[in-house]
Amino acid sequence: MEFRPSDDHLAFQRTVREFALAEVAPHVAEWDRAGSLPVGIVHAMGELGLFGLPFPERWGGSGGDFLSLCLAIEEIGRVDQSVGVTLSAGVGLGATPIFRYGNDEQRSRWLPDLVSGRALAAFGLTEPDGGSDAGATRTRATPTDDGWVLNGAKAFITNSGTPITSVVTVTARTPDGQISSFLVPSKTPGFTVAPAPHKLGWHASDTHDLSFEDCVVEHRSLLGEAGHGYRNFLSILDDGRVALAALALGCAQACLDHSVAYAKERQAFGGPIGRFQAIAFALADLSVAVENARNLTYKAAWLKDSGQPFGPLAAMAKLYSTEAAVSATRVATQVFGGSGFMEDSPVARLYRDAKILEIGEGTSEIQRLVIARGLGLPVG
Repeated sequence: MEFRPSDDHLAFQRTVREFALAEVAPHVAEWDRAGSLPVGIVHAMGELGLFGLPFPERWGGSGGDFLSLCLAIEEIGRVDQSVGVTLSAGVGLGATPIFRYGNDEQRSRWLPDLVSGRALAAFGLTEPDGGSDAGATRTRATPTDDGWVLNGAKAFITNSGTPITSVVTVTARTPDGQISSFLVPSKTPGFTVAPAPHKLGWHASDTHDLSFEDCVVEHRSLLGEAGHGYRNFLSILDDGRVALAALALGCAQACLDHSVAYAKERQAFGGPIGRFQAIAFALADLSVAVENARNLTYKAAWLKDSGQPFGPLAAMAKLYSTEAAVSATRVATQVFGGSGFMEDSPVARLYRDAKILEIGEGTSEIQRLVIARGLGLPVG
């Protein structure tokens, strides 16, 4: 069996790689120091069609497949993880819930700007007291004659406070105890976006806590069927896990690229350090890890595109690729030695960025739980 992207996929991947090197790479250090999302690069990715990849032409997309999106995220993330996660979250967590569960009125209202990169949307699931335990949602939605009144808080929400954020999808518990989801337009009265926190990594990615205090949204803001919010977002998270695996793959590949180049150039004890087995073997192992991550990620994307069950493999891809990325940054920093500890090193930023990969879209522990349950084990 031959398992490889098609020639069209590879040509598209090269196009994104060229874009990332030309439009992202020269500015990465500047954006990281500024600690804010460069909206211009969102528009540029939109013009390239990246935000519309998996959506039909009817809604402004290109009708591409999920593997194409993963290739794009990998290549952008290979240059900058912050911009990579902006793309991943903008498509998977922002536009996809509206496309998959919204009605035509909601799609017509929001998708054209989201799939073109003119706007961003966010996904409000995590709460201050509910991360991995997403079913413990405390945000409340109370029905009234005018619509729904939201009260509660969300934490660590990506793409939620940019100048071009147009809407946030929020999960909330209704009086019957079920979890539903609601579309909350930006600047809705009672919806407050907290100042950006100071993060360890992903400095150029937009992240905020959100609060809702007697925030009134219209009846038509209900996204999907009432009571299906939690179930629907678990499905969204399967997609997101594969996308985050692709982002982690980009990180690991970047670490390998930088380390091999440095090991050939750095001189010590009369020659390049790559001639020492300690360095050479570490990079050989890293190369194996990158290839394993790539195969798991691409296969999970292929299963989704083929309409086959992919949840357990999505968890495997996310678990393996993110842990491989964290290990890759440690190896790369060690190869660079003292230079790797300096912020102007190409691997220092990757070292900071990588850790969140093991946490977002479900921690490594949650992925192991999903995989174990897939084996039929009665683990709780």
